Amino acid sequence: MASTHVHPQARASSGTISALVQLTKPSITRMVLITTACGAVMAPGVPAVLPLVLGVVGTALVVGSANALNMYLERDVDALMTRTRARPLPSGRLAPEVALIFGVAIGLIGLVMLTFLVNPLTGLLAAIALLSYVLVYTPLKPVTPYALHVGAVPGAMPPLIGYAALTGTIAWEGLALFAILFIWQLPHFAAITIFRREEYARAGLQVVSVARGDQGARRFVAFYAAVLCAVTLAPLAFGFATPLYVVIALLTGLPFLALSLWGLHPRSQGDVAGQKWARRTFFASMPYLVLVFGALVATSG
Repeated sequence: MASTHVHPQARASSGTISALVQLTKPSITRMVLITTACGAVMAPGVPAVLPLVLGVVGTALVVGSANALNMYLERDVDALMTRTRARPLPSGRLAPEVALIFGVAIGLIGLVMLTFLVNPLTGLLAAIALLSYVLVYTPLKPVTPYALHVGAVPGAMPPLIGYAALTGTIAWEGLALFAILFIWQLPHFAAITIFRREEYARAGLQVVSVARGDQGARRFVAFYAAVLCAVTLAPLAFGFATPLYVVIALLTGLPFLALSLWGLHPRSQGDVAGQKWARRTFFASMPYLVLVFGALVATSG
């Protein structure tokens, strides 16, 4: 019978690779791949395969770099929070210097790829996203709740990069996707801060629910859900939205807005009801974004 023994060095190498992959936050990176491709598909004409592939891969590398460097800078904060303490750095599965080198390396590779193999505009947009996320958003999190608005800029950049990768320009179609994704992040992440408020407070992060209290965070979610509903209709004003898209945007946006406004109702108050509402709002925001993006891309052109 063949031996099933695995050499300790091979096991350690496998563990290191797994930890490095976790640094890039694969679930977020997958979303980036999709939103970047959406931006590319919105470009006029038939998408050119090579710029599309290079644009998506380069953007994924830059986003992975931003996530890895964010984890490097926040490793002490992550150790204080239940949902993050098992990450590679606070758990001790990866040395901080390895994470730093890895994050810088894949970021540079991604920027070089976008700048010289796609076009300089994509490299510039990606550089803005990377630097603002790592050097502005991350240090601001313990200081002000407006860090969320700053972080939403690089978070919304992928579809704009995807559009620029195919056209070398920025146009209303790409800006529409950017605006939708930018506003969407605000109620989405504010909802998380409501049901994880104690963890954020213990970690010293000035998120919306910590800085403004539970009621302030609820009003924040309701306000930006209303703004989001309006922004999803902006493509109609610029002439590249079809009636079908508008119907889908309304059929998905109005229920999400109603759910967000429910957080202001007395029946949603209290720890149990409030936690349930915040979780429901957070999870409902994800299929809402998918449907709106999918409808806009599928009906464009």
